[in-house]
Amino acid sequence: MSDSDLLKLYSKQILALAAEIPHLGELDSPDATAKSRSPLCGSTVTVSLCTENGKITHFAQNVKACALGQASAALLGKVVIGLDHDTILRGRDALKDMLTQNTPPPSAPFDGYEVLLPAREFKNRHASILLPFTATLAALDKLGNG
Repeated sequence: MSDSDLLKLYSKQILALAAEIPHLGELDSPDATAKSRSPLCGSTVTVSLCTENGKITHFAQNVKACALGQASAALLGKVVIGLDHDTILRGRDALKDMLTQNTPPPSAPFDGYEVLLPAREFKNRHASILLPFTATLAALDKLGNG
């Protein structure tokens, strides 16, 4: 990977998102917790959440990932409260398709993922970008919200 490729991939917008991840930490009494890991790069995201009527009411995340995974966690963290399993699944699928099938970025409520469009070319980073969704869905699945 050339220096110009790295600069393109780790744009100022991505680095700014990575520096301001919402809901960092852990919940004191979560309904469910799940950890997802990318075997390729070793990135991990652990999510704790509470739900009511199938919708997320409280959310915390512990993100140990590259700037791309951190940016994805920041974008999801901004909108996750109030979402249900099906909405998050649609967002994850749209993000995966954006990365692998050259489709448009996910639509509302998942605004902002266009910043990760340059990552399409870097397949080894896709799993890290998807980790926040994977961990959130795994936690919801533990509650039977899937």
